[in-house]
Amino acid sequence: MKRKRLLILLFALAFSATAYAQNRTVSGKVTGSDDGLPLPQVSVLLKGTTTGVPTNLDGKYRISVPEAGGTLVFSFLGYVTQEVEIGNRTEVNVVLEPDVTSLSEVVVVGYGTTRKSDLTGAVGLVSSDDLLRAPVNNSLQGLRGRVAGVNVFLNSGSPTGSPRIVIRGVGTINSSSNPLYVVDGVVMDQIQFLNPNDIEHMEVLKDASSAAIYGARGANGVVLITTKRGTEKGTSIGYEGFVSVGKLRKKMKLLNAREWLEVVKTGMKNTPKYRPNDPKPVFTAEDPNLFDANGNPLYDTDWQEEATRVAISTNHQFSMQSGSANSSLGAFLNYSHMEGIMLNNRLERISGKIAYDVKPKEWLSLGINLMVNDIKDTEFEEGGGGQVPRRTMIEMPPIFPVKFPDGTWSNSHKIKDKYNLEAMANPVHVLKTQERFWRRNQLFGNAFAEFTILPQLKFRTQFGFDKHIRERKEYSPKDLINISAPNGRAIILNQRTSYWQQENYLTYNEELGEHRINAMLGLSWQQQTGGQSGIYTSGFSDDFFKYNNVGAANNPGAPWSNYWDWTLNSYFLRGGYTFKDKYMLTLTGRIDGSSRFGENNKYGFFPSAGLGWILSEESFLANVEKLNQLKLRASYGLTGNTEIPSYSSLATVSSGTVLVNGSRVSASQVNRLANPDLEWEKTSQFDIGLNLMAFDSRLRLEFDYYYKKTTDLLLDRPVPFSTGFTSVRDNIGAVSNRGVELMIAADVIRNQHFEWESVFNINYNKNRIESLGENDEDIEPGPWWVSGSQTILRVGESLSSFWGFERLGTWGTDEAAEAAAVGAVPGEAKRSKERKILGKGLPDFSGSWVNTFRYGHWDFTADLQFVAGVEIMQQFYHSVEDRSGIANGLASILHRGWTEKNQNTPVQEIRNQSYAGQNSHVDSRWVVDGSYIRGNLFALGYTFNPERLGRAGLNYLRLYVTLENAFVIHSKDFQGYDPEATSWGGNQWGQNIFFFQYPKPTTFTFGLSLKF
Repeated sequence: MKRKRLLILLFALAFSATAYAQNRTVSGKVTGSDDGLPLPQVSVLLKGTTTGVPTNLDGKYRISVPEAGGTLVFSFLGYVTQEVEIGNRTEVNVVLEPDVTSLSEVVVVGYGTTRKSDLTGAVGLVSSDDLLRAPVNNSLQGLRGRVAGVNVFLNSGSPTGSPRIVIRGVGTINSSSNPLYVVDGVVMDQIQFLNPNDIEHMEVLKDASSAAIYGARGANGVVLITTKRGTEKGTSIGYEGFVSVGKLRKKMKLLNAREWLEVVKTGMKNTPKYRPNDPKPVFTAEDPNLFDANGNPLYDTDWQEEATRVAISTNHQFSMQSGSANSSLGAFLNYSHMEGIMLNNRLERISGKIAYDVKPKEWLSLGINLMVNDIKDTEFEEGGGGQVPRRTMIEMPPIFPVKFPDGTWSNSHKIKDKYNLEAMANPVHVLKTQERFWRRNQLFGNAFAEFTILPQLKFRTQFGFDKHIRERKEYSPKDLINISAPNGRAIILNQRTSYWQQENYLTYNEELGEHRINAMLGLSWQQQTGGQSGIYTSGFSDDFFKYNNVGAANNPGAPWSNYWDWTLNSYFLRGGYTFKDKYMLTLTGRIDGSSRFGENNKYGFFPSAGLGWILSEESFLANVEKLNQLKLRASYGLTGNTEIPSYSSLATVSSGTVLVNGSRVSASQVNRLANPDLEWEKTSQFDIGLNLMAFDSRLRLEFDYYYKKTTDLLLDRPVPFSTGFTSVRDNIGAVSNRGVELMIAADVIRNQHFEWESVFNINYNKNRIESLGENDEDIEPGPWWVSGSQTILRVGESLSSFWGFERLGTWGTDEAAEAAAVGAVPGEAKRSKERKILGKGLPDFSGSWVNTFRYGHWDFTADLQFVAGVEIMQQFYHSVEDRSGIANGLASILHRGWTEKNQNTPVQEIRNQSYAGQNSHVDSRWVVDGSYIRGNLFALGYTFNPERLGRAGLNYLRLYVTLENAFVIHSKDFQGYDPEATSWGGNQWGQNIFFFQYPKPTTFTFGLSLKF
């Protein structure tokens, strides 16, 4: 027996030795494709066995495998599991791809997070990769076209321009339509200056179920921004940078020098027709500084070319992220220098951010986040219609040079011939000598402490702040005619705002078998204080002192200042319940008390409820093999809008001075009636949606239908004249928005070598005014310009409805008598007797189609944007077509203008405005189709092989080139630079109404990202 046992033991040892001899060791490194960093604790398993090892902190592993090879399975939470054939290799390095479905399992909502599968509301998610797909200097630009139901209007090509974001339509008239921006849990002002490179991801809360947790400030939707912090993957140092070159995409079709002179000459010739009793003007071209001996122009200046430039911009982002299981640190530094394509327009930003998180005890977590922005820019005026360069580069006559040979600047009055031109400094003169400096400093941050009371129960207290200091200094020289000549002008403006919030809340998360509970209860205090002061002076003897010594001016204006504050006290709760991972219920409520409203209506209650049902978990769909998830959800709730000026409910007093017995004394007067019943606008919203994932999540669909109605609009209600006032601010009127949102994402092709992802989203919104007080009378809110108010508020119509006459054609010679009856002559515009609605500036449809292709280490993105069902009011037609002779204008004046031989034209006969007057009114000739398709972005990138980078000490390296705003397909009737613009950005009704615009450039960019 002993001999037998010994033989068995020897046989086993021999077999083990043989088996060991047939094994070999395979090693390698695992990194993530998203950032190139090593991935620790990745499971490396030999397929079909229990043999497996985890990767270490450097992402490295070593495993024993059979000599014959096999298959290694690499799996890690948040990444797509990958299987790799070993073959005869001894080193296998793997790059894991993020699992989009898995990564979005947890999403940020107000005051916490939740599983995406548990959401009952409409929430749009955008990652930093999507936001920064194109190089941007503005944190909101990258949101364009990424979320269904969100319109991002980029109304200016200036780096200091501020995009306008509208979520599910405009629901207010006098209050702000901007969404609420919450950055790391703290409300932020001046969001356009946030460094976009600091953003980790955004969530857009669109419906009442998701936004009602912000109560009285959530009616316009909420944008939650989470910024980058430290990491648990060890230490990473990174750099991202780009250089971009921007140029004018198109030019407006204007008259050249010879054509313009022909217009002036023809206009003078036609003067007796319009002013038969006035002396007939005589056309000459004799000024030797402008014409040769034969009357030919010496200059033919392209002012669009002269006033613009090739803009070169750079951006540099440095980052350091480190950490372990119990602490993390993130430090970020950014320098951006962005040039606008108009001369001397730039923005320079230095931004620093640091975030530290630590868990000193199992029951305690602490964190601090601090951000500093220092911005210097030359902000360009985007509103109004004065003699600003974006106008004069169109209207300055081309016969003038930038400078005369003696070095003096030209202007429209430096001509001896009697043209009676409109007074304007040439745009290059203004751009190079007028100083418009802004200096902006922002200090933003928050700190929190989170206590784990029970495994399921946590208490969090946090304090946040947002402080802005802004200084504006402007000087316009003495020789800028129609701007600051002959005295010069200096302006100094100082602004300060300080905001703080303190919040405390409990969160409870529990899983009890088939039941899951997510609850939150909290309270909040918020306050903002602000003020500004300024001084305006003129009367400088020279341009030496500028704004540096305003006391040198002999005509100082009275200094002025103001102050405001508001406070908000809130109590909020949310309860989420999920049963069997397929039935969801979310209840939300918030009580807000605001100092902005009347004494009798300080507090309001804003509730919401949401339901969700995952049908794919039901037995009747369990056998549908290709269906991953089918979810229905519905919600209804109430949100509010507090964004009105402070003290709006009070009887305010204005002060000034009056003359009494020859002396100036102080005086005050009541300038507004009090309304103690004033309360916030309320928006009720119903939403029903569907989420679908199929074919191994390669097809993803989101569909929503919503109806929201805003009531108690803040409008001015007429009061009897006996009160001494004409109106009082009150809650009257209602506006509705209904719409459909559809997003379809598909991995059309997905294999080891080639991927094609296509994302299409389209939004439809119908805006309608439901009521305007007791009598539903029309309201003309402005902007007030040619022909009065250019928009109208009318029940049954959309906000931003254009208001003017209909152009019926041009009076012909056979209609002379009929024209005379209305005070016109043949060649003048024929218009309707009454004004009517001519169109609207808010689109019915908007959306995008984004395609991303990946082949090996290459990737290519094509991003198309589109808008339909909208009109544009080209206010510039007033001065560049409907009148002529005193400034330059569109080529259509000469080539399409009415003559006796060309009477079938909408363009009026040439006349010289200074001698023969003008015929200019808002009419349908000014209004054109605003639909367009934009080649928003084309991007090509190459990500280097991590195996080769490792030898150089790098973890990640990507090079890319992009082309932005490559083309715009629009109506041939649109004559401006870009079909998306406004000169009235401060008004809800001003979208797509503009009197000239800052052009959007076409931009080429080269950039790189690296980490080590």
